Amino acid sequence: MASKGQGHRALDVLGFEVLVGKGAAENDRLTFGVAEPHDLWLHVAGPAGSHVIVRNPEKLEDLPREVIQRAAELAAWHSKARGSRGKVEVHLCRVADVSKPRGFAPGQVLLRTWKALKVYPKGMDEGGG
Repeated sequence: MASKGQGHRALDVLGFEVLVGKGAAENDRLTFGVAEPHDLWLHVAGPAGSHVIVRNPEKLEDLPREVIQRAAELAAWHSKARGSRGKVEVHLCRVADVSKPRGFAPGQVLLRTWKALKVYPKGMDEGGG
C-alpha cells in the first residue's frame, strides 16, 4: 500500500485504484483535490472515519459489485465503527454529489444523494485488495 508523503493510502482492488484518507484535513484534500467528479466516494454512516475514493477513469456507469463491497469494508475499517460487532452502514455516491458548505469542519461534508451498503469492517490484511 503506497502512501509515502501523501495524505492517503492507495491500493489496488481488482484493477481499480482505491484511495483511503488518513485524517480530517487529508479527507478534504482527497475528496476535493485528488478525486474526480465521476469517481466513487464512500464513508461510514455516522461515526468519524476516512473518506474512501474508488477511481473511475473510464467513467463507468456502474463499478463491479466486488470493488464497491471491498471499498465499503475499508471505509468501515478506517472509522470509529471498526470495533462494531455487526455490519456497519456505509454511504456511497459519486464525488460530484459531495459538497462542503462554508463553515463545515475539516472532513465534514454534505451529500446530495447517496446509497447505503451494510458491510463488516475489514482491513488490508483481511481479504481482497
